[in-house]
Amino acid sequence: MIDLIEYGLTPEMLTAGSRELPARVTAVHKDRFELICRHGEVHATLKSAVYYHNAAEPFPTTGDFVLIDYNPSGDSRIVATLPRRSYFSRRDPDPGRGEQAVAANFDTVFIMASLNNNFSLRRIERYLSLGWQSGATPAVILTKRDLTDDWPSLVHTVEEIAFGVGVHAVSAVTGEGLDALSAYIAPGKTVVFLGSSGVGKSSLVNALAGETVMDTRTVRESDDRGRHTTTHRQLIRLPSSAMIIDTPGMREIGLWDAADGLGESFPDVRALLGQCRFSDCRHETEPGCAVLEAIASGALTRERWESYQKLQKEQLFAQDKAEAMRAKNEWTKSIARQVRLIEKTDKFRHGGF
Repeated sequence: MIDLIEYGLTPEMLTAGSRELPARVTAVHKDRFELICRHGEVHATLKSAVYYHNAAEPFPTTGDFVLIDYNPSGDSRIVATLPRRSYFSRRDPDPGRGEQAVAANFDTVFIMASLNNNFSLRRIERYLSLGWQSGATPAVILTKRDLTDDWPSLVHTVEEIAFGVGVHAVSAVTGEGLDALSAYIAPGKTVVFLGSSGVGKSSLVNALAGETVMDTRTVRESDDRGRHTTTHRQLIRLPSSAMIIDTPGMREIGLWDAADGLGESFPDVRALLGQCRFSDCRHETEPGCAVLEAIASGALTRERWESYQKLQKEQLFAQDKAEAMRAKNEWTKSIARQVRLIEKTDKFRHGGF
């Protein structure tokens, strides 16, 4: 008998008096799900009346805790998605549905960047915003430490922009730095990986597991990029009883409603925004602008300010686009209702009832 507490389930997630069995989603294959419950590994599909007809529940994703009608001789049915404590989402490819969760219920976000030609401080800033927005705690993992002797300097550079976040340089090849990750890879804890293709996510998982649990592929020398080796969303349990989520959908995550995440990852910039002489300061040429003064004094780099502006514009664009999609969807529904009303009226006038 499996205890789901070892998989991160907490008592407050459960609904009192529920007859259904709790389970955790370990993999997603289109409309079929792999789960772990007290009876072991099972497969399940969604209960149509709940997820498709009434759309009362958010669609489950990897890491979600769900309630199931357990079937010992075939596929079980997922009847509810339990509340999430953290999640990543992307724009749902199905028009009108809004966002789609791609990973849920993780404690830490490993923001991964490689210490080679693909290293980008601006990309790390973007991922930090996403990490904070998810509801979990980010940590920056700089991989391929064995490829450069300058890694201490790069760690210090990242620490200057990663406020309150652990920054660790590691090598999956030599094992250097992996001991520092033991605090995150603890029993019952879940870590999700966020990073570009080719940064060594699969290699790190294998190194932490002490065995090959994920396929790896060679990175192209021309651009330090590789093809994502994960073909479906999956949760992997390590020998330490910690869990790791890796999913190809993470590559498509945008700054979906990431205002809080921006505030957490750019506290130095946010602290300046209310200090200008004029409340409507655009931070361009205005006198008494706290941002321009900080840049002039060296307290804030122009690159960091421009990175904040770029991410803020992306976040506002995502919000505006989502609102536009919702408005378009409501307009379409309104037209459909009017057409149905006209059709009913015509039938009534011509004795169709």
